[in-house]
Amino acid sequence: MTVTYTNKVANARLGSFARLLLCWRGSIYKLLYGEFFIFLLCYYTIRLIYRLALTSEQQLLFEKLTLYCDNSIQLIPISFVLGFYVTLVVTRWWNQYESLPWPDRLMNLVSSVVEGKDEHGRLLRRTLIRYANLANVLILRSISAAVYKRFPSTQHLVQAGFMTPAEHKLLESLKGPHNKFWVPWVWFANLSVKAWRGGRIRDSVLLQSLLNEMNTLRSHCGQLYAYDWISVPLVYTQVVTVAVYSFFVACLIGRQFLDPAKAYPGHELDLFVPVFTFLQFFFYAGWLKVAEQLINPFGEDDDDFETNWIVDRSFQVSLLAVDEMHQNLPPLERDMYWNDRDPQPPYTAASAQSRRPSFFGSAYNISMDKEDMEFQPNHKSDEEEEGGGPTGIIGRFLGLQSHEHPTRTNSKTRLLARRKESFPHKMGYAKRQYKDHRGSLMFPEGRQYHGDQEDSKAWKVRMDAFRSSPLYERSGYHSAPETPLSHTPMVFPPGLSAPSRFGSLTDIEATVKGQSLNPLTLGAKNSFELLPERAAASKEHPEVSYGRRKTVEFNLPDMPEAPEYHSSNVHTRFRDPGDPYCDLENRSVPGSLHSLVALPPLSPCPEPSLPPQCSLILSLSE
Repeated sequence: MTVTYTNKVANARLGSFARLLLCWRGSIYKLLYGEFFIFLLCYYTIRLIYRLALTSEQQLLFEKLTLYCDNSIQLIPISFVLGFYVTLVVTRWWNQYESLPWPDRLMNLVSSVVEGKDEHGRLLRRTLIRYANLANVLILRSISAAVYKRFPSTQHLVQAGFMTPAEHKLLESLKGPHNKFWVPWVWFANLSVKAWRGGRIRDSVLLQSLLNEMNTLRSHCGQLYAYDWISVPLVYTQVVTVAVYSFFVACLIGRQFLDPAKAYPGHELDLFVPVFTFLQFFFYAGWLKVAEQLINPFGEDDDDFETNWIVDRSFQVSLLAVDEMHQNLPPLERDMYWNDRDPQPPYTAASAQSRRPSFFGSAYNISMDKEDMEFQPNHKSDEEEEGGGPTGIIGRFLGLQSHEHPTRTNSKTRLLARRKESFPHKMGYAKRQYKDHRGSLMFPEGRQYHGDQEDSKAWKVRMDAFRSSPLYERSGYHSAPETPLSHTPMVFPPGLSAPSRFGSLTDIEATVKGQSLNPLTLGAKNSFELLPERAAASKEHPEVSYGRRKTVEFNLPDMPEAPEYHSSNVHTRFRDPGDPYCDLENRSVPGSLHSLVALPPLSPCPEPSLPPQCSLILSLSE
């Protein structure tokens, strides 16, 4: 009974929908012609009475009534109420179709899971699928008038072959006040378990899959039962119906054409046919008829579901699948594209124009100039780093971006770039490699000094510049990983005298956290407390690691000569006195602990003289 017109609107052409207006079955004309004739009859009856039967005073009173109805008719929210109601009904109509119990998935499982080509295996498969079809027929005859007319009693199901006499007797013996459409599903579940115990179903996983699909169909039957039981609230249907009919009752009087000689506003014309009133009736009354037809799709209207056809199709297809098609497979053969990596199925002459190349993406064929395809360097100049790049702050605020320097840098990368400039090999010093008496590598720089006085002045100038520079611009401040800063500023001794020996320091974490090193009297006047090392340090290459090192600088005053302390696991580097940074770094600390180790006495420097003061840089490898 469903009206199908999909093939008529497959292609959008001139008059595709207009041709549908000529259809009668399932059309709005077939649904509305009765109400429309009643509306025409009432309208022209009132018109004739107004024109011919009423006196002048009665006509004046009718005209006032007409003007009042025409002004008040807009107060009825017919579009609002009717629109929501039809939307609800159409959604409910489609949900009911999706709840129809189609047995296709279940018959595939029964055909593949229940094994045995003998008579008993065939009997099991046909009985299982027949129980599923019997449950579908029982629920459909409960909600569909068309199916009930076909099977008015359960005895008709026995005669139609959906149920055996023994099953009918058992079904009738079950006493209960409720619908018994669920009984065949219980039979299906029990018979499936019996087949599994008898070895017809190999394992419990396959049994579980079969029962899950059975429960899905059982849920669909329950949803159909619920849709038939729980309707759209009656008050909603009544409100919509009253709104539509009261609107057109008011139109019968309010849309009458009055005498043009009396010059009523909006009644300058005296037409015999109210075209737009008829169209309005056609639209609103037709809209209501759509909801009236779709609210129960299991009836016998033109657009109701073909429930009897669904019963026939399900029964025939399912029995074919579980019986004749069980383990009935075609022979395995190589297809015609067996050795073809790019198979090209042929096109007929009528379909050749629909052949299309593959789609690679909307940006696949974008053309670019050769110079625009070259990579640009990632580094930036100092002016661009300080000024925020070539576009500047305003350009970045407006979303602009430079084409010459497309990469972005943050404050950390800029400060790391400045830190690289502070390394001695960037300043033009020539490196020379030496070894001390313990075999450790030493790198004194190649600059020569000409006098203690010049060195002292240069050293003082550099230390003043170091003190005046912000903390974050000093060497070693920005290095990974980040270390909490000390709230206590670093204190430099006022004197600028050259130390004779380096003392021993340990536990750099105390210095970083703002704690001072404890003085200790061990026979030397000015020395530091020597804490035990956390673990034995391992040797590694003496190359400088710029990215992962922490540096702490000290300016040491005159100190007495410390006792000699030998450490074979520390690599040292000592710079020439001309360099403001005389480095001694621990190159390997176990467990990534930041610690300072005791410094051994150094062998005499190969340079001719030392300045009166020297800076100690302690660098800690990660």
